[in-house]
Amino acid sequence: MTFLAVGINYNTAPVSVRERLSFPADILESSLKELWKLTDISEAAILSTCNRTEFYCTTHSANQQILIDWVAENKQINASDFAPYLYCHTDSSVFRHIFRVACGLDSMVLGEPQILGQMKTAYQAAYDAGTLGKRLGKLFQHTFTAAKKVRTDTAIGSSPVSVAFAAVQLAQQIFDKLSEQTALLIGAGETIELAARHLTQQGIGRIIIANRTYDKAHALATQFNGYAISLSELPMHLAEADIVISSTASQLPILGKGRVESALKIRKHKPMFMVDLAVPRDIEAEVEQLQDVYLYTVDDLQHTIDQNMNSRRLAAAQAEEIIDTQVDYFMAWLRAQGAQSVILEYRTQAEQSRDEALQKALSLLNSGVSAEEVLYRLAHNLTNKLIHTPSTQIRAAAENERHELITAAREIFKLPTSK
Repeated sequence: MTFLAVGINYNTAPVSVRERLSFPADILESSLKELWKLTDISEAAILSTCNRTEFYCTTHSANQQILIDWVAENKQINASDFAPYLYCHTDSSVFRHIFRVACGLDSMVLGEPQILGQMKTAYQAAYDAGTLGKRLGKLFQHTFTAAKKVRTDTAIGSSPVSVAFAAVQLAQQIFDKLSEQTALLIGAGETIELAARHLTQQGIGRIIIANRTYDKAHALATQFNGYAISLSELPMHLAEADIVISSTASQLPILGKGRVESALKIRKHKPMFMVDLAVPRDIEAEVEQLQDVYLYTVDDLQHTIDQNMNSRRLAAAQAEEIIDTQVDYFMAWLRAQGAQSVILEYRTQAEQSRDEALQKALSLLNSGVSAEEVLYRLAHNLTNKLIHTPSTQIRAAAENERHELITAAREIFKLPTSK
């Protein structure tokens, strides 16, 4: 049985190819069952995200062409349209690859944690579809263990590498308690959504979201129990904000020095922390001249992000060492599975000998033989039965000069080395 992983990701294929090989949740179960029915496939799981689609299988022949042909048929596209972008791993290479993916070492943003949740979703989908077996199921469980160990033993996820996260981290350094602060977020795009999520996770007291399109502001505010306003309402609410984070596509500044100065007067010069993540800028540079304003731009945060990325790279090197060890552990478990059938057969044979000896002992008891005599005969007969075959085989090994078997017997039975 061979482990096989075939896939594409953001490094190997453009989005125009990746989107054609996407397996959304509503078709995942049926697709898994179709894949699993292929003659050569014993177990199957599919990981599908915006940045990658990967197929994990155990197969009889490790023939990736069978998988490629199935994908082409399933997606109704020519194999030549996507095959050049594929990568393939087998056995230990599969283990290393899936561990690295789950740990975020193969992600667009090094060390990002979302991929582990997506990996768990892929496992659950395969489990629910009934396409997991003992080996692939164990690989996923070991993958989660490896990812947890990397998160626990390294700093790969502790340093923010997005401007939104860096902005929130900076706010935490300025304000003792975010729970007592009000954040005004200007925009409704991905960066503002991330900022809202990070602020919520850190226990921000109140969120106001302002956007040119009120409906978009309202939709985003609803997710975070916030309050939505239109940009035209900014002057009325700016003074409420202890934290201002802005990221829009406006070609002109949204907040000028005069407007911020007016808000500060209403606030009685209570400090205001402002982060301008837009290019071109949303907040006039002159705002920085005002007392009681801490204004940061995306360039100011970039230095923090670069430092944090270097920290993640160092952590990634530690993570690779952990993964090396985890690959060895899983391969040891896999090798041990080859002995399971031998152990089971040997146990069955021993239990059969035990049952036969026990029946004879019970017959002797029923015929009136003393219990002491029966116990003696039971021990004697059972010992003879258990050692007869190994003794015969060891003797034959010696006669045929198969010294390695004699050495193995000493190790298996933990016998002292002869002098």
